[in-house]
Amino acid sequence: MLVLLPPSETKADGGDGPPLDHGALSFPELNPVRAKLADALVELARDVPASLATLGISERQRDEVTRNAQLWTSPTLPALRRYTGVLYDALDMKSFTRAGLEKAHRRLAVTSALFGVVSATDPIPAYRLSGGNSVPALGTVRGLWKPVLEPVLQGIDGLVVDLRSGTYAAFARLRPDAVTVRVVTEDADGNRTTVSHFNKAYKGRLAAVLATTRAEPSTVDQLVKVIAKAGLTVERTGDHSLELLTG
Repeated sequence: MLVLLPPSETKADGGDGPPLDHGALSFPELNPVRAKLADALVELARDVPASLATLGISERQRDEVTRNAQLWTSPTLPALRRYTGVLYDALDMKSFTRAGLEKAHRRLAVTSALFGVVSATDPIPAYRLSGGNSVPALGTVRGLWKPVLEPVLQGIDGLVVDLRSGTYAAFARLRPDAVTVRVVTEDADGNRTTVSHFNKAYKGRLAAVLATTRAEPSTVDQLVKVIAKAGLTVERTGDHSLELLTG
């Protein structure tokens, strides 16, 4: 089983790992594009105004440009410690046991504008690049990744659970049997609507359940049983679609 997570705009500072080495990352087929993007961001960082415009950030965020300038030399952290925010707080990687971390490395992956996709414990530096950005001389991030990322993700064996956001889902289509999860709320009349406020938190909780379970679900029905056993309310709404209820 592989669970695909979205990244976060916010990243933790610092790190205790060696500088970026693409050879240490999972999915080595993506390394040529990874290197091309990293080099482009470092070069772009020489021009702060151009970087701010390209990245869609303000002068108050110019530290993000400094991060990009130091991509090849700054320390690294495991991906699940580098990404921060609501989803990753709910995931709570720090609470994982050693066995849980080993499972997380096998089962969790994060989509990324800079790296395409990385496994949970892959060592990465802090950086700034979003899925909707365009990089000078390279074009849109989405357009750069789609031809190379799609065959990699479609070639993954076993059950795939797609928790990506819309921006990063557009990077690559998955196989038709990939499982999608919609976080919904239900009113007194039984009407369900997609939620935004709790979406990331519930996806983080779900990812933690799937990362650490002793079970090895290989079918949608087995996946539902694992989620329900963990105390989350889930319903199957299609051959390969689930709804996760808040509340």
